[in-house]
Amino acid sequence: MLIRPLIVCVLVILLTACSSAPPVPERPAEAALKRPDFSEKGNEVTLFALGLIDTGYRFGGKNPEAGLDCSGMVSYIFSKAAGVKISGNAAEIARKGRPVERNSLRPGDLVFFNTRNAPFSHVGVYIGDGRFIHAPASNGRVRIDQMNARYYAQRFEAARSYFE
Repeated sequence: MLIRPLIVCVLVILLTACSSAPPVPERPAEAALKRPDFSEKGNEVTLFALGLIDTGYRFGGKNPEAGLDCSGMVSYIFSKAAGVKISGNAAEIARKGRPVERNSLRPGDLVFFNTRNAPFSHVGVYIGDGRFIHAPASNGRVRIDQMNARYYAQRFEAARSYFE
């Protein structure tokens, strides 16, 4: 008489253990939303940008010989390093790029800031590890700064990509 209830209990336990839902496979649409961790063109842009450190600043400047402003620097880098034509001021460059979440930044993405009480008034190139290279008017030279530095963290607006 004890064997029958024991068998029923064992069967219930076995069936319960097997009844957990299997993991749901990732749907192709969700996989397509993820960005690759690496962009060859993004890395080329980053390496080229690093070669411009200490280049002089000049408002409206579009080449290193004359001096660069932030949007001129981005246009110059993307043209020379990746063959991508980008023109306009920082706000126009932001409008043309594809939005990127801050936690998905990768080298070669563009980061935008409100530095003159105007949306998208400054742009730089993200180089990785929470750093970006840019041509700020202050200090008059292309340099690297931290995204989480108080000044930039308070003024960060968005990130954009021009690559897959």
